[in-house]
Amino acid sequence: MTLILGFSPCPNDTFIFDALVNKKIDTEGIDFDVVLEDVETLNQWTLQDKLDITKLSFPALFQSLDNYVLLNAGSALGKGVGPLLISNKKQEMMNGEVNRSIIALPGRNTTANLLFSFAYPEALNKKFMLFSVIEDAVVNEETDLGVIIHENRFTYQQKGLHKVMDLGEYWEEKMKTPIPLGGIAISQSVKRSVALKVNELIRKSLEYSFANYPVITNYVKQHSQTMSEEVMRQHIDLYVNNYSLDLGKEGKKAIETLYQVFLASKNETTTGEAVLFL
Repeated sequence: MTLILGFSPCPNDTFIFDALVNKKIDTEGIDFDVVLEDVETLNQWTLQDKLDITKLSFPALFQSLDNYVLLNAGSALGKGVGPLLISNKKQEMMNGEVNRSIIALPGRNTTANLLFSFAYPEALNKKFMLFSVIEDAVVNEETDLGVIIHENRFTYQQKGLHKVMDLGEYWEEKMKTPIPLGGIAISQSVKRSVALKVNELIRKSLEYSFANYPVITNYVKQHSQTMSEEVMRQHIDLYVNNYSLDLGKEGKKAIETLYQVFLASKNETTTGEAVLFL
């Protein structure tokens, strides 16, 4: 059996899936056709029901619950891991100033966009672009502000940029839960028994990587060519943790809380109980 698997080339994803896709563990008769893309492309493909298994932002999952469910392994949640709102000016900004600004964001369906809207519901002048060009957009004053994710958390200060708000910290203060960023979803067209096996394989793949850490494998390096090994490790340390092995009650509660915030942002309510998890 072959399943199409999509995830990002970022170190947290390649670290999780290295042992799986490179057959360092027994995949128990399942082969994976791997596609690496940025997360907003994967989000768009989720809305089109394109992949069997995919990394995705939670808002994309919330819009695709007729077709996908979340696996228990592979997610990115945590504390102190949220996106940052940045500026090229070192000064405190009031909400009104942010509301009037042009803000670069890494995709309409990203959790970063939802967390930004949670903090600044009246800031509507948004410009969506690839996450990796947002720093330069702010440096070059193509936008007034930017919301950065991934490794850019570790590089923005080197470009003379300044933090306006830690959007994850704001979420934690208000909601008292970890920050849910992204997860691994599987198509409901895949048999449940196979989905459960895939979930277990992802967990085993991550356990294999943890057992060999802090070694950075060639697979992680080849997809992170512009990063130093130090930044790769910072990235892995920030985004891969016990929630990535198993969401647990706390992780699931955080995702359910984000789902309610998502519905509120759309002025929607649930009709019956939505099935989020496998």
